[in-house]
Amino acid sequence: QVQLVESGGGLVQPGGSLRLSCAASGSISRVYAMAWYRQTPGKPRELVASVTRRGETSYVDSVKGRFTISRDNAKNTGFLQMNSLKPEDTAAYSCSAQIVTTNLARNDYWGQGTQVTVSS
Repeated sequence: QVQLVESGGGLVQPGGSLRLSCAASGSISRVYAMAWYRQTPGKPRELVASVTRRGETSYVDSVKGRFTISRDNAKNTGFLQMNSLKPEDTAAYSCSAQIVTTNLARNDYWGQGTQVTVSS
């Protein structure tokens, strides 16, 4: 059994910052790629940022220079530091991770999501 639990969402004013966390727990052997997605009603889910186990990162153009994805492999936890937030960043943010469990099965797992609202 594997769980991903996100935290850190909330309401912030334009220009503000938030830091999202995604903690993986359970029968984990190794966590590979981790990623953050976001979705707003009526729009498809968007890949915001991803990070490999070795720390290689990629970002959607709209967040480059403002968001930073990182991870702590020892704690099986990923982070998304969001600075200079804009109203258009408002969305439900979810994390995803490729995880190999202790029985050597490899699957994608998802968290429950956390709401980020950027508004004055």
